[in-house]
Amino acid sequence: MHFVTAKGILSSKNGMNLYRGCSHGCIYCDSRSKCYHMEHAFEDIEIKENALDLLEYALSHKRKKCMIGTGAMTDPYIPLEMETEYLRKALHLIYTHGFGFTVITKSQRILRDLDLLQKINERTKCVVQMTLTTYDEDLCRKIEPNVSTTKERFETLKKLHNAGIPTVVWLSPVLPFINDTKDNIAGILNMCAEAKVYGVICFGMGLTLREGNKEYFYAQLDRLFPHLKETYIRTYGNQYIIESPNSRPLMQLFHQTCKMNGIVHNNDQIFQYLNTFEEKNLNRQLTLWD
Repeated sequence: MHFVTAKGILSSKNGMNLYRGCSHGCIYCDSRSKCYHMEHAFEDIEIKENALDLLEYALSHKRKKCMIGTGAMTDPYIPLEMETEYLRKALHLIYTHGFGFTVITKSQRILRDLDLLQKINERTKCVVQMTLTTYDEDLCRKIEPNVSTTKERFETLKKLHNAGIPTVVWLSPVLPFINDTKDNIAGILNMCAEAKVYGVICFGMGLTLREGNKEYFYAQLDRLFPHLKETYIRTYGNQYIIESPNSRPLMQLFHQTCKMNGIVHNNDQIFQYLNTFEEKNLNRQLTLWD
């Protein structure tokens, strides 16, 4: 790990990244792409040493309350977070200033902060987004080696629901010739139904491969799935969007299963929900009619 002094912490859309880089080791990670201009080794986590001061200033000077998001580029619940507690301290600030919160993670470590997530959700809104890629535990350990397994994430989703925290699942990515099967998609969606998630985000049955990400992904295919890289190159060439040959029937299964279980499966509707700040009136005066 190494420390840097950041100039700002919140993006124009109120997203924040306390860290840059990741130690989860997911073979498909788009954040490795060169377009993000990460000038250090991906596993050498960059810590924004002044992040909390910047966040305190930003929240105290905002004219309107909003949802604060994190996890789009780096999962904040990497093992290092358990030492620094940067995110937990950020959650204290978000709660104190009365903002909403949403996070994308693959880690059961989020349960450490369940108390703060509940406090935020009681006052405004807190939504936990969890990525699920494969129903098969052994496959999960291969393609996402240093993160909570699917079963552990599933149990986490159920605990969050029981605690009153709404959840959203990212069904992404779907790797052609690896996890693009009916059994896999159905297994994940059945988990989502049992965990009573609010919605499932899916941009299609496939993945994207940019410069930097592609080279790492292909190297991992050579290591874990011999000769599969050649199939990718033969099938997709230099395409950026890699779509599964099974995309159409799998998307039909996705929409049908979500509809049957009352799970929101319109991406625009889910993002509107995630971005909408809701202030709950906890100080409402009781009347004779209450």
